[in-house]
Amino acid sequence: MSEASAVAGGRDAEQVAWLQERSAALRAELGKVIVGQEDVVELLLIGILARGHCLLEGVPGLAKTLTISTLARCLEMSFKRIQFTPDLMPSDIVGTEVLQEDPETRTRAFRFMRGPIFANIVLADEINRTPPKTQAALLEAMQERRVTAGGAEHRLEPPFFVLATQNPLDQEGTYPLPEAQLDRFLFKIAVGYPSDGEELEVMRRVASPQMGVNEKSLRPVMDRQQIQDLQELVMRVPVAEGVLAYAKDLVRSTRPKDPAAPAFIREWITWGAGPRASINLIIAAKARAVLRGECAASWEDVAAVAPAVLRHRIACSYAAAAEDITTDTVVKRLLDTVKPA
Repeated sequence: MSEASAVAGGRDAEQVAWLQERSAALRAELGKVIVGQEDVVELLLIGILARGHCLLEGVPGLAKTLTISTLARCLEMSFKRIQFTPDLMPSDIVGTEVLQEDPETRTRAFRFMRGPIFANIVLADEINRTPPKTQAALLEAMQERRVTAGGAEHRLEPPFFVLATQNPLDQEGTYPLPEAQLDRFLFKIAVGYPSDGEELEVMRRVASPQMGVNEKSLRPVMDRQQIQDLQELVMRVPVAEGVLAYAKDLVRSTRPKDPAAPAFIREWITWGAGPRASINLIIAAKARAVLRGECAASWEDVAAVAPAVLRHRIACSYAAAAEDITTDTVVKRLLDTVKPA
């Protein structure tokens, strides 16, 4: 090993150890407001370290919006919330050009007024309640980290994350996200009901205000530059060839026409995940490894993030729907079937 590599490796180990201390502090701050939801918080942290956008889906009242806004308060980065509604226009998200007059020269010129998309963390609340034209305004920003308005490009300041929520129950007045936009999200996080003890604690906090915590008292745990440094650390995490092969086999096994696809995939799946899923599996696995204090990604990391990476990238057939088979069911069986070499 060269001297430069040894120094870099030592610094990486120090950063991993520092992240352990900071992530524990971050979870403690979140715990002042959020009860439970440890798995959701972990996936959100992995998404941030992996430079990925996250879509949270769950029934009303599960603290999806509160979790995201509290996380933003604990990270010293700019934060904007967009409440998606049927009358929301693309310019309400991206921004628009306005004609302004110089008070001295009396000359007029167009000036671009930035929309709420210009923030480090953007909460897209109830994203499926706005029409496709407005949903599409997010596509370029999410993929390219820039927006185009009036023929000019405007870069988004890194780091940039879209953390979106949607309600799976309401059908009237909603516009399901197209596959092209779903694929822009690193994770689709399923937010479940709290446990018996967690629900009791929520009731205590709401019914007894003195037990609650003033959200303004939350202290930032990490800043923008530290997040960017950790993102660079994630990209340096090594991945063994066997782990790469395992992630590749998982994704290729979701494609019904692939020779490697199991029989149940051919029966239950209409179309499978694309190459972006393979890439996201590896990057998310590397971020999970770092978050857990490891300096290399393992196949266990790949398996742990697979449900959140794959559940919105495969489509069940009518035969699967008739048997109440969901994408989560398919991914679980796939993880039981496809094993690392």
